[in-house]
Order: sequence, then C-alpha cells, then structure tokens
Amino acid sequence: MTTKELLQAEIDHLGDEAVDELYRVARALSSERPQASGPGLLKRLQEIKIQAPEDFAANLDLYLSGEKIAP
Repeated sequence: MTTKELLQAEIDHLGDEAVDELYRVARALSSERPQASGPGLLKRLQEIKIQAPEDFAANLDLYLSGEKIAP
C-alpha cells in the first residue's frame, strides 16, 4: 500500500471532528513549504570564490593537515 492509501484508510476511520482537525493540519503543512525565490543552493555555491594557491584542490588534504602551507 502507498502512503496515500494508508492515510486514506486511517481517515476513513476518523470522526468528522478529527477529519476537520486533520484538514487544518494538512493546510498548515502545505502553506509552510518554502517558496522558491532567487537562485537555488547549487547556483549560489557555484558563485563562491576563494583565494587559494593554484594547487589547493589537488592538495587539499595537505593544506588541511598543515603539511603544506599556502604562500
């Protein structure tokens, strides 16, 4: 059974008052979803610029451990 089918089966067993409350909760959840505005996360990450040596990406582990020091 899908989740929607399981929910429907549970709803079928609820009284009218409980169904009304469940509807209010469902409406609140759907209105809480963030609306997409502006560039997405991946686009914003692509725009990040760092100042680092040319070999920084290739030797990241060495820079992080301190074995190699940036000039």
